[in-house]
Order: sequence, then structure tokens, then C-alpha cells
Amino acid sequence: MPETGTQTTEAAAIERPVSDYIRDVGIESPFVWLGKGWADFIRAPKLSFAHGLIFTVCGFILAVGLHLAGMDYLIYPLTAGFILVGPILAIGLYDISRRYERGLKPRPGKCLTAWHHNGYHVMTAGFVFVVFAMIWSRMAVLTFVLSFPYVGLNLETIANTVLFSLEGWVFLTLGTAMGAAMAGVAFLFGVVSLPMMLDRKVDIFTAAMVSFLVVRKNKGAMLTWAALIVIFIGAGLATAYIGLAVTLPLIGFASWHAYRDLVDASKWPETPIE
Repeated sequence: MPETGTQTTEAAAIERPVSDYIRDVGIESPFVWLGKGWADFIRAPKLSFAHGLIFTVCGFILAVGLHLAGMDYLIYPLTAGFILVGPILAIGLYDISRRYERGLKPRPGKCLTAWHHNGYHVMTAGFVFVVFAMIWSRMAVLTFVLSFPYVGLNLETIANTVLFSLEGWVFLTLGTAMGAAMAGVAFLFGVVSLPMMLDRKVDIFTAAMVSFLVVRKNKGAMLTWAALIVIFIGAGLATAYIGLAVTLPLIGFASWHAYRDLVDASKWPETPIE
């Protein structure tokens, strides 16, 4: 009989609509998440900077490598792609915040391998984010080539053409609109999906649905959060990737607290991942 009762309770939990797990938050909440993220950064400065420096060094190597290979036209779209793939890059940071929340001490090895407890779905999500970034980069290059078919593709020529001509401003407007649309889709379905898959053994489709419902239920707060992400990551990129050593860990930590504030995971039928 006790076993039957437990099964009934679990069945009832599973049958609950996903929207029941979504909380309403105020428009000021993103600033609270940033404050909690900064507190985690201060508690683990070495791990935070280590993660951030990895992103900084990789971004710098990517930009220099593309320049040396004569592929300057890919630097801007791939740099912008940081925003699209940010959630998967920050998964180790989510684990640091999660461990502090549970009263545990974060460890480098655990942070780097935290994803493997729900590996299939985390890797699938990562693949989707990377494909999004690749599509965006190819669209940006194609738009440039179609807009300026007789312009060279070296960095100096691109900068002069794009920044100091009417056609360049039209191209920037169009490219920004396309990038914003793709980033919006990624944000809509990914804003809490990776933290949730790290916390609970849910599949990518369920996590994406939860993310969509979070945005739909908290439009004001999520628009504010999206703007803050763009500002902080943009500031990091604008400093030749150096600022990413601080801004990306900060956003990663804050994203974990956003998930915990927006989703009542304690009532989720799946047990938490240890």
C-alpha cells in the first residue's frame, strides 16, 4: 500500500501542467540575480577567473586565427555568436552556484564534468546552440557578400565599407535585426534550459518548454534580463575579449539564480542530480 501511494503521488506530479512550476517575478529581479551572481564570483574568484580566462583566450585565438587565415569577414559574426552559445559555455559556472546553494565547496574537476550526469540532453542542447551560431555566421557573411559584391574581405576594407557608407549602415541594420531575431529564439527556448538540465534529469524538449513558459509568463523581467545579458557580454567582447573574464562568469552565476527564482524545481517529479 505505501508503494501504491508513492506511485500515485508521482503520477499526479507528472500529470501537473508544466506551467504550474513557473513563478511570477518582478521586473527588478534580474538585478537581484546579478547581485547573487556577483556574490558567487567573490566567493570563488579563482574558479571564476579561470572560467573567464578560458573564454577570453579562446576568443582571442579565434579572432587572431581568422585574421591570419585571411577570413576577417568571420570575426564579427563569430564574435556575436558568443551570445548564442553562452548558455552551454557557462554550464560549469552553473555548477559552482548550485554547489554553494547546497552548502558544498565547488571543485574544478566537478565543474568541468557536471554535464555528464545528464550528458545526452546537455550535449544535444549544446549542438543546437552551436548550429544556431553557425547559421547566424553564414547568414551574416552571405548578407555582406550580397550587399558588397565588389568589396575585399580583409578587416580594414570591411570596417571602412560598413562604418562609413550608407550601404554599410543598411547592412548593419539588417544584420543586427537578423542576429537579434536568432538570439531572441535562442533566449526564448534556452534561458533556463541548461541550468534545469544540470539540476534535474529532464530532456531537452521539456527544458525548452519550461524556458518558453518562463519568458511568456514574465515578459517584463525577461526583456530586462535579455538586455542585461547583451550589455554585459557586449562589454566583454568590446574589450578585445578581456572583459569576458569577468562578465561571462557573472552572467553564468546570475543565470543559475534566475533559474532557481523562475522555476519551482522542488516540486518537479524528477529527483535532483547529485
